[in-house]
Amino acid sequence: MRAGHADVGLSERLLNNWQRGFPLSNRPFALVGQAEGATENEVINLFADGMQRSAISRIGGVWAPGVGGAALLCAMAVPPERLKAVAALVSAHPGVNHNYEREHVLNLWFVITGTGAEPVEQALATIESEAALPVTRLKMVRPYRIDLGFDLHRPAVGGSAIRQRPPRVEAADHDLAALVEAGLPLVAEPFATWADQLGVPTANVLGRIQAWLDAGTLRRFGLVVRHHEVGFASNAMTVFNIDDAQVDALGERLATQPGVTLCYRRERAPGWPYNLYCMVHGRSRDQTLALLHAAIAAAGLSEQPRQVLFSRRRFKQTGARYFRPLPEAPHVR
Repeated sequence: MRAGHADVGLSERLLNNWQRGFPLSNRPFALVGQAEGATENEVINLFADGMQRSAISRIGGVWAPGVGGAALLCAMAVPPERLKAVAALVSAHPGVNHNYEREHVLNLWFVITGTGAEPVEQALATIESEAALPVTRLKMVRPYRIDLGFDLHRPAVGGSAIRQRPPRVEAADHDLAALVEAGLPLVAEPFATWADQLGVPTANVLGRIQAWLDAGTLRRFGLVVRHHEVGFASNAMTVFNIDDAQVDALGERLATQPGVTLCYRRERAPGWPYNLYCMVHGRSRDQTLALLHAAIAAAGLSEQPRQVLFSRRRFKQTGARYFRPLPEAPHVR
């Protein structure tokens, strides 16, 4: 059965309820169906429909920062008449997983990931050469909150700050990690499919994923939804210039505020004095601003220098590639 009018309630429940806590079992879609009053096939078909309409990016794991590979937030000041062309050039690199226009002179912001720092830097050098523009590199120093799960019904609630760095993925587990970040196949026994590919028992696959979750190496395992498609069409990145002696305490406080989905400290860059970042997503610009202003006030940041950069256009949004090698990037002119 494909998703139609009669399935709207079930489809929405699936989107909302299984972004974390996805069953680690031989037949996970059957267990989801039991919880939601649906058959295994209905669940699989509705997840497939969600992927087809881009509400679901994948069903898989979200890694904690720094547990494998490399990632870098980057920004470019692109002349407006060149923005579309340069954005296409940036998006063409398979390591780029997020690429947005934002309201600032630094108007193109993207995240690039890879299996290590060297391939990431090589890709950035290529982008600079092809675009004939410099790329500002903004290296993460410490994450305080990483949670891009979206509750479709409840108001924004606060969370907890990340205080310890979780263990990295061991080299022996990189093949499984690559599957976890690529996403589950939509078959009745998806973990058995992974086990067959790796030549190990299914119990080993399930046990390793659970161990990563227990250690915090995986932040969550479940549906990764695309926030625009599920109704969170507005997002603002706010950057603060905080004294280095205070930034960790203030970052931890900001990370716990309702509506803050991402919060981290980054290195400053030439001409860019900001070292504390947070993201707030909302269904409208007004809702996003209300959440942001409340979070800033509650965290004691009202008097701190800051800028708010709303996104204007999304050029690319896809999963990170920490463990999967990158295919050859096409040349875009």
